[in-house]
Amino acid sequence: MVKLGIDRIAEYREFFKGKKTGLITNPSGVSSSGISSFDALASVSNLSALFAPEHGIRGDRQDGEEIESYTDSRTGVIVHSIYGKYRKPDTESIRALDILCYDIQDVGSRYYTFIYSMAVCMKAAAECNVKFAVFDRPNPISCLRPSGSRMHPENMSFVGMFDIPQRYSLTVGELARMLNEREGIGADLTVIEMEGYRRDMYYDDTGLLWIPPSPNIPDLDSSILYNGTCLFEGTNISEGRGTTHPFVNIGAPFIDSESWIREIEKYGIKGVVFRPVSFIPMYSKYKGEVCNGVYIHITDRTAFDPLKLGIVMVLTARELFPDSFRFTPPKHEVGEYTADLFYGSSLLRKEGVKVTEVFEDIDRYTSEYLDTWKKYWLYN
Repeated sequence: MVKLGIDRIAEYREFFKGKKTGLITNPSGVSSSGISSFDALASVSNLSALFAPEHGIRGDRQDGEEIESYTDSRTGVIVHSIYGKYRKPDTESIRALDILCYDIQDVGSRYYTFIYSMAVCMKAAAECNVKFAVFDRPNPISCLRPSGSRMHPENMSFVGMFDIPQRYSLTVGELARMLNEREGIGADLTVIEMEGYRRDMYYDDTGLLWIPPSPNIPDLDSSILYNGTCLFEGTNISEGRGTTHPFVNIGAPFIDSESWIREIEKYGIKGVVFRPVSFIPMYSKYKGEVCNGVYIHITDRTAFDPLKLGIVMVLTARELFPDSFRFTPPKHEVGEYTADLFYGSSLLRKEGVKVTEVFEDIDRYTSEYLDTWKKYWLYN
């Protein structure tokens, strides 16, 4: 069984002893035995503040919903919002601390806002000469298969703040090391490493209980597919939010399931099977309407690239249903098209773009990333 960073907190008792600490966390921030990270941190330090990223520290807010600062009724500690009108903590809240800590389960995706909350808080800590500590956790989709497209500066946002691949194949602690050095953040960074973790592990190889890191990542399959099917957030096709299988159910009222599956299958993608499905979202796109589409069954998670699968699905839907398919503007970020923020450029929206052209773009950038990727490894 993998020992998490937070499981090793007693070994760092001297590091935390007598220090005023703050913690960026959410419901996934628990030890392997189910003890909350704020309870664990409070046992060795003076826990003085909590910081709420997207979805809140209790995971009770939906995507993009702004959060206000408040006092947590359970701990009596003030909770500072870092996902509201401002996404950077105020200077006073950081200067009051000796150490700012981060403990949130990642999903290994460039789209995930938690990693940008971490980076912004690292920068704030550096500016205030406050130490920054990351309690490391597994990358649930393994750390051996990077894949992604370049993030061009004009498309950077809180769903893509840095030029890293969609599937960056690092733990959150390793990513913190990369961003701290490469982006010039310069924080006084300590990564409290895991024990027993290997790069080839998926989450169900770790022996740890799965705790959804956010409301729409209920299981490992949704986490694996997220790098690809999250692209549908930038279209008028439902990515399955409001169903029990987000990022696995994909559809819209105008989809003909059988014809779409036939078109997708022409690309010979191994490791997945597509099943026609109909679903009615309880919220988000097409709330209360019948959507037709596909359910994605993963049969071999090492045999396919989720991002490339998502590319195939988006471009075939666009080709098959041109009268209905649309790329859509962001709900919560700046920019004209969400697809540009997720892909990193406008290539996905280019008129007549071929799947092979997009794949070549991904392969070029991924190859460049591999040149520096290993520099930040903490695990083999």
